[in-house]
Amino acid sequence: MANVPDPRTTSAGFNGVPAGTVDAAFDAGLRSYMLSIYNYMASAVLVTGIVALLFAQSGLAYQVMAGGGLLAYALMFAPLIFVMVLSFGINRLQTRTAQMIYWAYAAVMGLSMASIFLVFTQTSIAQTFFATAAAFAGLSLYGYTTKRDMSAFGAFLIMGVVGILVASLINLFLKSTGLELAISILGVLIFAGLTAYDTQRLKSQYTYVAGTDMEGKAVVLGALSLYLDFVNMFMFLLRLLGNRQ
Repeated sequence: MANVPDPRTTSAGFNGVPAGTVDAAFDAGLRSYMLSIYNYMASAVLVTGIVALLFAQSGLAYQVMAGGGLLAYALMFAPLIFVMVLSFGINRLQTRTAQMIYWAYAAVMGLSMASIFLVFTQTSIAQTFFATAAAFAGLSLYGYTTKRDMSAFGAFLIMGVVGILVASLINLFLKSTGLELAISILGVLIFAGLTAYDTQRLKSQYTYVAGTDMEGKAVVLGALSLYLDFVNMFMFLLRLLGNRQ
């Protein structure tokens, strides 16, 4: 595969500014940009975890999930609405509004994920979380540092996500343990790949958003992408390794 081209000026400089100065400024801006994305992503994961734990320990999660009904379905599908608003409406949103929607999404996701504390032991949840964090860190580091162009994998990975969504819907009716195992394994592999791919994509994207009004919004969307990669990898890994109550 081809190497990822470096968009920076490295020889003649720009407007009389030495090339090394341009490179240093670009690198500093890129580090700040990626650090902001990671901070937003990690903070959202923390918010989700705290909300999920408190909601489960309060007993409300059991009442809502066990009772079924409209509220249970609202908690299941509300996060999807937030993702759609951010993804498709980002150009019309102010940066501050996008940030508020992002934090609200993280909290609502916590309400939705509280059910894992009713199904799996807290020890297995913690173990799976740290395993996911270690894997995410390694995969994201690879995506950031590799010179290989991973864009060719993007369409393949997105098709894989669609495939496991369809398979999951089918398995709601089939209730096949074998299919569930296959979906979980593929889910871990697909979102592991997406973690590296999205990291490289976000790094390359900085060239086009740096110094523009879109930079702050791009940070929010970038954090959302990595957050989704982390959470989905965690959930599929929990299905594989988690000890049930």
